[in-house]
Amino acid sequence: MSEELNSLGFNKKPSETTVVVAMSGGVDSSTVAGMMKKEGYKVIGITLKLYDDGKEVAASKQCCSGQDIMDAKRVAHKLDIEHKILYYQDKFKQGVIDNFVESYLKGETPIPCVQCNQTVKFKDLFEVAKDLNADALVTGHYVKSITEKNTTNMYRAIDENRDQSYFLFNTTREQLDYLRFPLGGMLKDKTREIAKNLDLNVADKPDSQDICFVPNGDYVSVIQKFKPDSLKKGNIKDTNGKVIGVHDGIINYTIGQRKGIGISDINPLYVVKIIADKNEIIVGPKECLVRSKINLKDLNIITDDQNDFTKELFVKVRSTGRLIKAKIDISNAFAKVDLLEEEHGIAPGQACVFYSKNNLGYKVLGGGWITN
Repeated sequence: MSEELNSLGFNKKPSETTVVVAMSGGVDSSTVAGMMKKEGYKVIGITLKLYDDGKEVAASKQCCSGQDIMDAKRVAHKLDIEHKILYYQDKFKQGVIDNFVESYLKGETPIPCVQCNQTVKFKDLFEVAKDLNADALVTGHYVKSITEKNTTNMYRAIDENRDQSYFLFNTTREQLDYLRFPLGGMLKDKTREIAKNLDLNVADKPDSQDICFVPNGDYVSVIQKFKPDSLKKGNIKDTNGKVIGVHDGIINYTIGQRKGIGISDINPLYVVKIIADKNEIIVGPKECLVRSKINLKDLNIITDDQNDFTKELFVKVRSTGRLIKAKIDISNAFAKVDLLEEEHGIAPGQACVFYSKNNLGYKVLGGGWITN
Protein backbone atom coordinates (compact mmCIF):
# COMPACT_ATOMS: atom_id res chain seq x y z
CA MET A 1 0.00 0.00 0.00
CA SER A 2 1.44 3.39 -0.99
CA GLU A 3 2.32 5.99 1.59
CA GLU A 4 0.18 9.05 2.07
CA LEU A 5 1.22 12.01 -0.09
CA ASN A 6 3.15 14.77 1.66
CA SER A 7 1.96 18.40 1.62
CA LEU A 8 3.65 19.01 -1.77
CA GLY A 9 2.00 15.98 -3.35
CA PHE A 10 4.95 13.57 -3.33
CA ASN A 11 4.69 9.95 -2.28
CA LYS A 12 7.56 10.15 0.21
CA LYS A 13 8.43 11.71 3.52
CA PRO A 14 9.30 15.43 3.65
CA SER A 15 12.76 14.47 4.96
CA GLU A 16 13.32 12.59 1.71
CA THR A 17 12.06 15.49 -0.45
CA THR A 18 14.38 18.28 -1.62
CA VAL A 19 12.89 21.65 -2.53
CA VAL A 20 14.42 24.81 -3.91
CA VAL A 21 12.75 27.94 -2.55
CA ALA A 22 13.09 31.14 -4.57
CA MET A 23 13.93 33.67 -1.85
CA SER A 24 13.59 37.33 -2.80
CA GLY A 25 14.15 38.60 0.73
CA GLY A 26 10.51 39.55 1.23
CA VAL A 27 8.07 38.20 3.77
CA ASP A 28 6.26 35.87 1.35
CA SER A 29 9.20 33.82 0.08
CA SER A 30 10.85 33.88 3.51
CA THR A 31 7.69 32.49 5.07
CA VAL A 32 7.53 29.74 2.45
CA ALA A 33 11.13 28.76 3.23
CA GLY A 34 10.24 28.67 6.92
CA MET A 35 7.13 26.57 6.31
CA MET A 36 9.08 24.05 4.25
CA LYS A 37 11.81 23.80 6.88
CA LYS A 38 9.30 23.39 9.71
CA GLU A 39 7.52 20.59 7.81
CA GLY A 40 10.81 18.72 7.54
CA TYR A 41 11.72 19.19 3.89
CA LYS A 42 15.31 19.47 2.69
CA VAL A 43 15.37 23.17 1.75
CA ILE A 44 17.79 25.03 -0.51
CA GLY A 45 17.15 28.76 -0.72
CA ILE A 46 18.19 30.59 -3.87
CA THR A 47 18.29 34.36 -4.27
CA LEU A 48 18.85 36.07 -7.60
CA LYS A 49 20.86 39.24 -8.02
CA LEU A 50 19.25 40.68 -11.10
CA TYR A 51 20.59 44.22 -11.48
CA ASP A 52 23.21 46.58 -10.09
CA ASP A 53 21.38 48.83 -7.70
CA GLY A 54 22.44 52.21 -6.41
CA LYS A 55 21.46 53.84 -3.14
CA GLU A 56 18.27 55.24 -4.62
CA VAL A 57 17.10 51.75 -5.57
CA ALA A 58 18.09 50.09 -2.34
CA ALA A 59 16.15 52.70 -0.38
CA SER A 60 12.94 52.35 -2.37
CA LYS A 61 10.14 49.78 -2.15
CA GLN A 62 11.46 47.30 -4.68
CA CYS A 63 12.22 43.60 -4.74
CA CYS A 64 15.59 41.97 -5.36
CA SER A 65 17.69 44.94 -4.19
CA GLY A 66 20.95 44.61 -2.26
CA GLN A 67 19.05 44.93 1.01
CA ASP A 68 16.67 42.17 -0.04
CA ILE A 69 19.58 39.83 -0.75
CA MET A 70 20.95 40.48 2.73
CA ASP A 71 17.50 39.87 4.24
CA ALA A 72 17.23 36.55 2.39
CA LYS A 73 20.68 35.56 3.65
CA ARG A 74 19.68 36.38 7.25
CA VAL A 75 16.47 34.37 6.97
CA ALA A 76 18.36 31.37 5.56
CA HIS A 77 20.83 31.58 8.44
CA LYS A 78 17.98 31.83 10.95
CA LEU A 79 16.31 28.75 9.44
CA ASP A 80 19.62 26.91 9.14
CA ILE A 81 19.12 26.09 5.46
CA GLU A 82 21.54 26.08 2.56
CA HIS A 83 21.48 29.38 0.66
CA LYS A 84 22.87 30.30 -2.74
CA ILE A 85 23.07 33.66 -4.52
CA LEU A 86 23.02 33.54 -8.32
CA TYR A 87 24.32 36.53 -10.27
CA TYR A 88 22.02 36.95 -13.25
CA GLN A 89 22.50 40.61 -14.14
CA ASP A 90 23.36 39.92 -17.79
CA LYS A 91 20.49 37.48 -18.29
CA PHE A 92 18.09 39.89 -16.61
CA LYS A 93 19.17 42.79 -18.81
CA GLN A 94 18.81 40.71 -21.98
CA GLY A 95 15.54 39.05 -21.04
CA VAL A 96 13.75 41.84 -19.16
CA ILE A 97 15.31 45.32 -19.20
CA ASP A 98 16.06 45.42 -22.94
CA ASN A 99 12.49 44.30 -23.69
CA PHE A 100 11.13 46.93 -21.27
CA VAL A 101 13.04 49.74 -23.00
CA GLU A 102 12.14 48.64 -26.55
CA SER A 103 8.49 48.22 -25.59
CA TYR A 104 8.23 51.81 -24.36
CA LEU A 105 9.95 53.07 -27.49
CA LYS A 106 7.23 51.32 -29.51
CA GLY A 107 4.54 53.19 -27.57
CA GLU A 108 3.59 50.19 -25.44
CA THR A 109 3.15 49.80 -21.69
CA PRO A 110 5.24 46.74 -20.77
CA ILE A 111 4.97 44.39 -17.78
CA PRO A 112 8.52 43.40 -16.87
CA CYS A 113 7.33 41.16 -14.01
CA VAL A 114 5.77 38.76 -16.54
CA GLN A 115 8.97 38.74 -18.60
CA CYS A 116 11.01 38.11 -15.45
CA ASN A 117 8.84 35.16 -14.41
CA GLN A 118 8.85 33.82 -17.97
CA THR A 119 12.60 33.99 -18.43
CA VAL A 120 14.97 34.34 -15.50
CA LYS A 121 12.85 33.21 -12.55
CA PHE A 122 11.09 30.20 -13.99
CA LYS A 123 13.25 29.25 -16.96
CA ASP A 124 16.74 29.65 -15.51
CA LEU A 125 15.89 28.99 -11.88
CA PHE A 126 13.88 25.98 -13.02
CA GLU A 127 17.01 24.55 -14.67
CA VAL A 128 19.15 25.25 -11.59
CA ALA A 129 16.64 23.48 -9.35
CA LYS A 130 16.67 20.48 -11.68
CA ASP A 131 20.48 20.43 -11.63
CA LEU A 132 20.33 20.34 -7.82
CA ASN A 133 18.06 17.28 -8.09
CA ALA A 134 15.26 19.12 -6.30
CA ASP A 135 11.82 17.54 -6.39
CA ALA A 136 10.11 20.93 -6.72
CA LEU A 137 10.67 24.66 -7.10
CA VAL A 138 8.65 26.46 -4.42
CA THR A 139 7.79 30.18 -4.57
CA GLY A 140 5.91 32.77 -2.55
CA HIS A 141 3.51 33.73 -5.36
CA TYR A 142 -0.14 34.09 -4.47
CA VAL A 143 -1.65 31.57 -6.88
CA LYS A 144 -3.06 28.09 -6.38
CA SER A 145 -1.93 24.98 -8.21
CA ILE A 146 -4.39 22.10 -7.98
CA THR A 147 -3.67 18.59 -9.25
CA GLU A 148 -6.53 16.40 -10.42
CA LYS A 149 -6.24 13.16 -12.42
CA ASN A 150 -2.45 13.66 -12.71
CA THR A 151 -2.92 17.10 -14.26
CA THR A 152 -1.90 20.30 -12.47
CA ASN A 153 -3.78 23.54 -13.17
CA MET A 154 -3.34 27.10 -11.96
CA TYR A 155 -6.09 28.99 -10.12
CA ARG A 156 -6.47 32.46 -8.70
CA ALA A 157 -5.39 32.81 -5.09
CA ILE A 158 -7.93 32.87 -2.28
CA ASP A 159 -6.71 36.37 -1.40
CA GLU A 160 -7.98 38.16 -4.51
CA ASN A 161 -6.22 41.38 -3.49
CA ARG A 162 -2.91 39.53 -3.63
CA ASP A 163 -3.61 37.19 -6.54
CA GLN A 164 -0.61 37.08 -8.92
CA SER A 165 -1.97 34.74 -11.59
CA TYR A 166 -1.99 37.64 -14.08
CA PHE A 167 1.82 37.74 -13.93
CA LEU A 168 2.15 33.98 -14.42
CA PHE A 169 0.04 33.39 -17.54
CA ASN A 170 3.17 32.49 -19.54
CA THR A 171 3.98 29.53 -17.28
CA THR A 172 4.42 26.31 -19.27
CA ARG A 173 2.80 22.99 -18.40
CA GLU A 174 6.21 21.49 -17.58
CA GLN A 175 6.97 24.37 -15.20
CA LEU A 176 3.55 24.17 -13.58
CA ASP A 177 4.02 20.47 -12.82
CA TYR A 178 7.31 21.30 -11.08
CA LEU A 179 6.24 24.45 -9.23
CA ARG A 180 4.53 24.66 -5.83
CA PHE A 181 2.73 27.71 -4.41
CA PRO A 182 2.03 27.18 -0.68
CA LEU A 183 0.58 30.68 -0.15
CA GLY A 184 -2.20 30.43 -2.73
CA GLY A 185 -4.67 29.16 -0.16
CA MET A 186 -4.08 31.75 2.55
CA LEU A 187 -4.56 35.45 3.22
CA LYS A 188 -1.63 37.85 3.48
CA ASP A 189 -2.31 38.48 7.17
CA LYS A 190 -1.91 34.75 7.79
CA THR A 191 1.45 34.81 5.98
CA ARG A 192 2.72 37.57 8.26
CA GLU A 193 1.38 35.71 11.30
CA ILE A 194 3.33 32.59 10.30
CA ALA A 195 6.47 34.71 9.72
CA LYS A 196 6.13 36.17 13.22
CA ASN A 197 5.63 32.72 14.74
CA LEU A 198 8.82 31.63 12.97
CA ASP A 199 10.53 34.73 14.43
CA LEU A 200 11.63 35.95 11.00
CA ASN A 201 13.09 39.46 10.89
CA VAL A 202 11.11 40.25 7.71
CA ALA A 203 7.67 39.55 9.25
CA ASP A 204 6.70 43.24 9.15
CA LYS A 205 8.69 44.17 6.03
CA PRO A 206 6.60 46.26 3.59
CA ASP A 207 5.66 44.70 0.26
CA SER A 208 7.62 45.75 -2.82
CA GLN A 209 5.58 48.17 -4.92
CA ASP A 210 7.81 49.44 -7.71
CA ILE A 211 9.40 47.71 -10.68
CA CYS A 212 12.63 46.35 -9.24
CA PHE A 213 15.09 48.09 -11.59
CA VAL A 214 13.18 51.40 -11.76
CA PRO A 215 14.18 53.76 -8.91
CA ASN A 216 11.12 55.40 -7.35
CA GLY A 217 8.99 54.70 -10.41
CA ASP A 218 11.13 56.92 -12.68
CA TYR A 219 11.08 54.65 -15.73
CA VAL A 220 11.96 57.51 -18.10
CA SER A 221 15.42 57.86 -16.54
CA VAL A 222 15.98 54.11 -16.97
CA ILE A 223 15.06 54.29 -20.65
CA GLN A 224 17.32 57.31 -21.16
CA LYS A 225 20.18 55.44 -19.50
CA PHE A 226 20.02 52.70 -22.14
CA LYS A 227 18.70 54.85 -25.01
CA PRO A 228 20.08 58.41 -24.57
CA ASP A 229 18.34 59.61 -27.77
CA SER A 230 14.90 58.37 -26.68
CA LEU A 231 13.47 61.83 -25.92
CA LYS A 232 12.44 63.30 -29.25
CA LYS A 233 9.92 66.10 -29.60
CA GLY A 234 6.80 65.37 -31.62
CA ASN A 235 3.23 66.45 -32.20
CA ILE A 236 0.26 66.03 -29.90
CA LYS A 237 -2.92 65.71 -31.94
CA ASP A 238 -6.60 65.52 -31.15
CA THR A 239 -8.75 62.64 -32.42
CA ASN A 240 -9.51 64.63 -35.60
CA GLY A 241 -5.81 64.84 -36.49
CA LYS A 242 -5.37 68.51 -35.55
CA VAL A 243 -2.00 69.44 -33.99
CA ILE A 244 -2.75 70.98 -30.58
CA GLY A 245 0.62 70.76 -28.86
CA VAL A 246 4.15 69.37 -28.71
CA HIS A 247 5.50 66.56 -26.52
CA ASP A 248 9.06 65.94 -25.31
CA GLY A 249 9.13 62.22 -26.11
CA ILE A 250 6.57 59.41 -26.33
CA ILE A 251 8.22 57.54 -23.47
CA ASN A 252 6.71 60.16 -21.13
CA TYR A 253 3.20 58.93 -21.95
CA THR A 254 1.03 55.87 -21.45
CA ILE A 255 -2.50 55.05 -22.59
CA GLY A 256 -5.08 56.54 -20.23
CA GLN A 257 -2.72 59.18 -18.85
CA ARG A 258 -4.32 62.49 -17.90
CA LYS A 259 -1.71 64.41 -15.94
CA GLY A 260 1.33 65.93 -17.59
CA ILE A 261 -0.13 66.37 -21.07
CA GLY A 262 0.20 70.14 -20.77
CA ILE A 263 -2.84 71.10 -22.84
CA SER A 264 -5.86 72.95 -21.49
CA ASP A 265 -9.33 72.10 -22.72
CA ILE A 266 -12.94 72.50 -21.61
CA ASN A 267 -13.02 68.79 -20.77
CA PRO A 268 -10.14 66.68 -19.39
CA LEU A 269 -7.93 65.18 -22.07
CA TYR A 270 -6.42 61.69 -21.93
CA VAL A 271 -3.77 59.90 -23.96
CA VAL A 272 -5.85 57.61 -26.19
CA LYS A 273 -3.21 56.44 -28.67
CA ILE A 274 0.56 56.50 -29.17
CA ILE A 275 1.83 56.28 -32.76
CA ALA A 276 5.50 55.44 -32.34
CA ASP A 277 6.53 55.37 -36.00
CA LYS A 278 5.21 58.93 -36.42
CA ASN A 279 6.32 60.04 -32.93
CA GLU A 280 2.78 61.28 -32.22
CA ILE A 281 0.54 61.36 -29.17
CA ILE A 282 -3.24 61.34 -29.72
CA VAL A 283 -5.39 62.82 -26.96
CA GLY A 284 -9.13 62.93 -26.50
CA PRO A 285 -12.00 62.77 -23.98
CA LYS A 286 -12.35 59.82 -21.60
CA GLU A 287 -14.99 58.11 -23.74
CA CYS A 288 -12.31 57.56 -26.40
CA LEU A 289 -10.61 55.13 -24.02
CA VAL A 290 -13.58 52.76 -24.02
CA ARG A 291 -12.79 49.39 -25.64
CA SER A 292 -14.82 46.27 -26.29
CA LYS A 293 -12.49 44.43 -28.71
CA ILE A 294 -8.84 43.42 -28.23
CA ASN A 295 -6.31 41.68 -30.47
CA LEU A 296 -3.65 39.44 -28.91
CA LYS A 297 -0.38 37.86 -30.04
CA ASP A 298 2.06 35.26 -28.65
CA LEU A 299 -0.59 33.23 -26.86
CA ASN A 300 0.34 30.78 -24.14
CA ILE A 301 -2.36 28.24 -23.31
CA ILE A 302 -1.82 26.50 -19.97
CA THR A 303 -4.92 24.34 -19.82
CA ASP A 304 -4.94 21.15 -21.85
CA ASP A 305 -8.71 20.82 -21.57
CA GLN A 306 -10.21 22.57 -24.59
CA ASN A 307 -13.66 22.22 -23.02
CA ASP A 308 -12.62 25.08 -20.75
CA PHE A 309 -13.11 27.46 -23.65
CA THR A 310 -16.73 26.36 -24.11
CA LYS A 311 -17.61 27.62 -20.61
CA GLU A 312 -18.28 31.14 -19.43
CA LEU A 313 -15.01 33.00 -19.87
CA PHE A 314 -13.41 35.95 -18.11
CA VAL A 315 -10.36 38.05 -18.92
CA LYS A 316 -8.14 40.42 -17.01
CA VAL A 317 -6.45 43.19 -19.01
CA ARG A 318 -4.31 44.82 -16.32
CA SER A 319 -2.71 43.58 -13.12
CA THR A 320 -4.98 45.65 -10.88
CA GLY A 321 -8.07 45.21 -13.07
CA ARG A 322 -11.29 43.31 -12.59
CA LEU A 323 -12.40 40.10 -14.24
CA ILE A 324 -14.46 40.89 -17.34
CA LYS A 325 -16.81 38.48 -19.12
CA ALA A 326 -15.59 37.87 -22.66
CA LYS A 327 -15.71 35.75 -25.80
CA ILE A 328 -12.36 34.50 -27.10
CA ASP A 329 -11.61 33.45 -30.67
CA ILE A 330 -8.22 31.71 -30.87
CA SER A 331 -6.27 31.20 -34.10
CA ASN A 332 -2.85 29.59 -33.58
CA ALA A 333 -0.77 32.07 -31.53
CA PHE A 334 -3.29 34.89 -31.94
CA ALA A 335 -6.69 35.71 -30.50
CA LYS A 336 -9.56 38.16 -30.87
CA VAL A 337 -11.29 39.03 -27.61
CA ASP A 338 -14.78 40.50 -27.43
CA LEU A 339 -15.41 42.09 -24.04
CA LEU A 340 -19.00 41.68 -22.88
CA GLU A 341 -18.46 44.64 -20.55
CA GLU A 342 -16.70 47.77 -21.79
CA GLU A 343 -13.35 48.70 -20.28
CA HIS A 344 -11.28 51.90 -20.26
CA GLY A 345 -7.60 52.42 -20.99
CA ILE A 346 -6.52 49.08 -22.44
CA ALA A 347 -2.88 49.45 -23.50
CA PRO A 348 -0.73 47.59 -26.05
CA GLY A 349 2.10 45.78 -24.28
CA GLN A 350 -0.10 44.70 -21.40
CA ALA A 351 -1.31 41.13 -20.99
CA CYS A 352 -4.81 39.75 -21.39
CA VAL A 353 -5.24 36.65 -19.22
CA PHE A 354 -8.03 34.08 -19.65
CA TYR A 355 -10.04 32.46 -16.84
CA SER A 356 -12.96 30.08 -16.48
CA LYS A 357 -14.84 29.36 -13.26
CA ASN A 358 -15.55 25.96 -11.73
CA ASN A 359 -16.19 24.53 -8.27
CA LEU A 360 -12.48 24.99 -7.39
CA GLY A 361 -12.38 28.69 -8.27
CA TYR A 362 -11.14 30.73 -11.22
CA LYS A 363 -8.91 28.55 -13.39
CA VAL A 364 -6.14 30.21 -15.41
CA LEU A 365 -6.39 29.06 -19.03
CA GLY A 366 -3.55 31.14 -20.46
CA GLY A 367 -3.33 34.50 -22.17
CA GLY A 368 -1.48 36.71 -24.62
CA TRP A 369 -0.05 40.16 -25.27
CA ILE A 370 -2.32 43.03 -26.29
CA THR A 371 -1.41 44.48 -29.69
CA ASN A 372 -4.30 46.92 -30.23
